[in-house]
Amino acid sequence: MHILFVADPLDSFKIHKDTTFSMMREAQRRGHTVAACEPRHIVWQRGGVVQALVQRICLTGHAENWFEVSATETVALHSFDAIIMRKDPPFDSEFFYATHLLEQAEREGARVFNRPRALRDHPEKLAIMEFPQFIGPTLVTRDPQAVRAFHAEHRDIILKPLDGMGGTGIFRVKDDGLNLGAITETLNADGARTLMVQKFLPAIEFGDKRVLVIGGKPVPFCLARIPQGGEVRGNLAAGGKGVAQPLTDADRAIAEALGPILAARGLLLVGLDVIGDSLTEINVTSPTCFQEITDQTGFDVPAMFIDALEAALQNPLV
Repeated sequence: MHILFVADPLDSFKIHKDTTFSMMREAQRRGHTVAACEPRHIVWQRGGVVQALVQRICLTGHAENWFEVSATETVALHSFDAIIMRKDPPFDSEFFYATHLLEQAEREGARVFNRPRALRDHPEKLAIMEFPQFIGPTLVTRDPQAVRAFHAEHRDIILKPLDGMGGTGIFRVKDDGLNLGAITETLNADGARTLMVQKFLPAIEFGDKRVLVIGGKPVPFCLARIPQGGEVRGNLAAGGKGVAQPLTDADRAIAEALGPILAARGLLLVGLDVIGDSLTEINVTSPTCFQEITDQTGFDVPAMFIDALEAALQNPLV
């Protein structure tokens, strides 16, 4: 099988924890060939098919110089057996355009995971609103007065931008309401941008859990990202400590309810964020934590992913 990974530059990978790297390593271990490109390398010219300048690579097994390039060539995307879209957030205009190019490649016969349309249809913070039975009190608005009313009702709240990643732009406002107006103005640019407001969940003390769902089925362990040093954010990028642990009954219930629904929409890999018993995000662009869970528990997450990929390719409807 020939697999193309659309990702960030290879020399930017931190291979000791990079999920895309772990996917590549497992694919190569099984005898599949691996190629890579960045979204900027995808082109579509009038009258032609969608192509990309790709690097065909071999993983060396070394920490330094971890890959070798065997060829660099322009290839039609539909010539690959599978395309894995692994460009990290943010979901900006360029990411959006890349999904349109990949969707055209699908029309030409390419198999893309996660599917481009599904990536567009599931903004990672807004997507939770489809499943109100699993989320805490949440408001999406541009209106500062609506934010104040939400705070008046719930007293301890979290505010965050819809396009944030890695914990950036997240603020907590406690009962005293200190700086609520200034924070709201900053996040919504005086009414120009939409933000999300949620009731603060004290269970963040025990971690913001990343629950992985692959091929509609939950990985049996999650990674609890535990805030450190007085932080309210558990994100690893914000200094959180990652601790792998078995799924709770609530984690599993959420994953088993959402998994088949999201898989049917073309989302082979999903990262659910859960605090306590509440769903807080549905990550679809480039979910991570494969290596952390595998290293700490021995459960082979990359193998489960490649199993699901191979199974999906046998099903022309997926």
